[in-house]
Amino acid sequence: MNNDIRVPEVRLVGDNIEVGVYPTKQALAKAEELELDLVEISPKASPPVCKIMDYKKFLYEQKKREKAIKAKTTKVVIKEIRFGPQTDEHDFEFKKKHAEKFLKDGAKVKAYVFFKGRSIVYKDQGEILLLRLASELEELGKVEQMPKLEGKRMTMFLAPKKTK
Repeated sequence: MNNDIRVPEVRLVGDNIEVGVYPTKQALAKAEELELDLVEISPKASPPVCKIMDYKKFLYEQKKREKAIKAKTTKVVIKEIRFGPQTDEHDFEFKKKHAEKFLKDGAKVKAYVFFKGRSIVYKDQGEILLLRLASELEELGKVEQMPKLEGKRMTMFLAPKKTK
């Protein structure tokens, strides 16, 4: 930027400027005349490309754009619901209501069956339980990952359906 540019000549671009190759001192004089900064855009080019602009304003607008982009991104919330392989009907309904609420709020649901001790022999019951949950919640959410056994846990992910 400005006096930090150490090459003998630069290709000059910018608003209200005739594009061309100028000696660096002449490019700096033009920038000072317009009360703006001479900023090196492409140092690898031959000769390096410089632009006459208000550098502080450029930085400000760049930060503003980044902030707008950051504001548009949404944070994905994952809620967990834990079942046992022999979860009875009332508990299943209770946890299903919670899963419905999470999906309506736009959060993803991670439903898992935790197998304690020797209850791993009931892994088919755990899978049936998770598939039943998925089928009962299919109008609110879609299955993102089918039930999968990882160690002592069988996990399934549900994502909310897009509502218009």
